[in-house]
Amino acid sequence: MKWMESEQLECKERYTDTMAREIVSFLNASGGTIVIGVKDDGTLVGVDKVDETLRKLSDVITMQIEPNPQDEIRTELKFEDGKTLILIHIDKGNKNIYCQKRYGFSSTGCSIRVGTTCREMTSEQIKIRYERNYFDTEYMLKKRSSLADLSFRELKIYYADKGFHLDDVSFETNLNLRNPQGEYNLLAELLADRNYIPLIFVKFRGNDKSSISERNDYGCGCLITTYHKIKTRLMAENICLSDTTVRPRKDRYLFDFDCVNEAVLNALVHNDWTITEPQISMFSDRIEILSHGGLMNGMTKQQFFEGISKPRNATLMRIFMNVDLVEHTGHGVPTIVHRYGKNVFEIEDDYIRCTIPFDREVLEATKKPVVSKNVVDQVGLNKTEHVLAALLITHPTMKTSDIAKQIGVSVRTAERTLSSLENKGVILRTGTKKSAKWEVIR
Repeated sequence: MKWMESEQLECKERYTDTMAREIVSFLNASGGTIVIGVKDDGTLVGVDKVDETLRKLSDVITMQIEPNPQDEIRTELKFEDGKTLILIHIDKGNKNIYCQKRYGFSSTGCSIRVGTTCREMTSEQIKIRYERNYFDTEYMLKKRSSLADLSFRELKIYYADKGFHLDDVSFETNLNLRNPQGEYNLLAELLADRNYIPLIFVKFRGNDKSSISERNDYGCGCLITTYHKIKTRLMAENICLSDTTVRPRKDRYLFDFDCVNEAVLNALVHNDWTITEPQISMFSDRIEILSHGGLMNGMTKQQFFEGISKPRNATLMRIFMNVDLVEHTGHGVPTIVHRYGKNVFEIEDDYIRCTIPFDREVLEATKKPVVSKNVVDQVGLNKTEHVLAALLITHPTMKTSDIAKQIGVSVRTAERTLSSLENKGVILRTGTKKSAKWEVIR
């Protein structure tokens, strides 16, 4: 048989490190075959180390390509003229785009077969294909909302703040807020100003669920606003132990806020909302963030821990990206694993639970009469004053309108609370009226 390269046939004299790129190119095109043991001119040379080459190919297929293409690839040994050839048969990918994991969904990572060569895809081609990868099967876009009359004032404000100017006519279309039948979908319901979808934060007295000390519902509104409320609450709960005997001062927190924040964002974006909403529980020794749905089909635990991103709700994730809440870098889980280890994740078929333990030294200190940075002398402070003071610790230059949005109150209430905290000597205002800075002094 004479082997001649074509649009669907690639000849390789031997295995090389470019194999992942070649396979990705065929997956992103119409499929084809790579034959190892044949020169470009069709001369048979055969494969000497067959077992070693097959092992390397297996590693490429299972470890170096995203999404996992195992169902689209099969290998075959062929004997011709006393030579052993390895054939890699590659079907057209059942996803719209594939990439080399090491480079991600970039032009370097995404290639496509054109004629007898592999070419890098443009950023526009990648963007279009990536969104189509999930659009056709994304249930949030098809499932009808339980409410017919929805408004999106808050969502529009978030977009306007980031420089997006979507008119009322195109807004719902561009964000895919209606299903193919023209009805509002589940995504629209989650992002609407008002809905009936709760998001409960429960605080327990001990290290089990036998006694509840506090229960707050931060949901029933735009999911982005819900996230900001949860974030503010977690900031207020993150007690800090300060060592002022050294310079610079050393702060030790009850928990790593960045890790908890990543866990909450992952829970919101990747949750299976057809089951129920995520759950955030705080115990005396830990925080638990639970999302429903488990891992996406075809995703392994190893890929999960490596930060390979395979969003369940791709359009929701894109919206969170647009308002700068998440980045499609896959760094969230690796950040948590680096700080706390893999054991903080419990992964089952129908849920994923992330348990962040509290710092023992800070826990012990809270049992003593120690003044800490985030416990802002709560004597005489109501809940709104306490949450606002905690917010100002990390955001001392925040504007009153932004403060109101973060803690879920009116601008007038935020102004009254700031004035009250100032009168009680909890905060001190510095700077000019236009560039005020708040310092928490108690």
